[in-house]
Amino acid sequence: MSKETSESSTEDKKLNESTPTSTRHDLQFPRRFFHMSMGTAAGVIYYSFLSHQLAVSILGTAACIVYIVEQIRINYPEYAATFKIVNKYLLRAEEQLKESAGMPFVMGLLLTLLSFPKVVALCAIFTLAIADPMSAIVGIRFGKRKIMQRKSLEGSLAFFISTFLILITVFSGLYQNDIIIISALGFIVASVMTGLELIPVRIDDNLTIPIATGLMTWLFAAILGIPTI
Repeated sequence: MSKETSESSTEDKKLNESTPTSTRHDLQFPRRFFHMSMGTAAGVIYYSFLSHQLAVSILGTAACIVYIVEQIRINYPEYAATFKIVNKYLLRAEEQLKESAGMPFVMGLLLTLLSFPKVVALCAIFTLAIADPMSAIVGIRFGKRKIMQRKSLEGSLAFFISTFLILITVFSGLYQNDIIIISALGFIVASVMTGLELIPVRIDDNLTIPIATGLMTWLFAAILGIPTI
């Protein structure tokens, strides 16, 4: 085998190793764990340490960095090996030559912080970070009863329970409200969001879930007389 052929074979091997093969039908635990850990960390840090302005500045910077990295990854495929770990564990096959979910994820967090009071934003962030991946994991692993295309009863129940517990936890932690009222808020928002999550839309759910959760939480908290500021 010639030197040129050997080098070409090596390059092809590296390219194949760095090419994502998973689809949205796969569990892809590294991706789910990364999604969950990053979103949860963002919410916890915002709650514990950051002012609103500082949180917006940090996420705005993160959004710029993610955008630049995404553009390099998409427009310079010859450097695919550089993103080998990211491609293999965090990307889906359909994201190889287009924007990944990373950009909508960061933008969803940023727009949530910009749009809603802290307690509402935290509910939305944790719903995106926890309820969304839990729904996918339970739905893919245990989903037997299909409700709609790609949606199962088991996955929807996981989303509902996660969202319900998130709202109760966040509001109970920040306010000493009546637990019955908080539970009512959690039940209503979780029910509405579970229904909305079933609707097939072409917009990335990393963007729609936190914004819709924030809107529903803010609206029904106002109706129930629960302070959000």
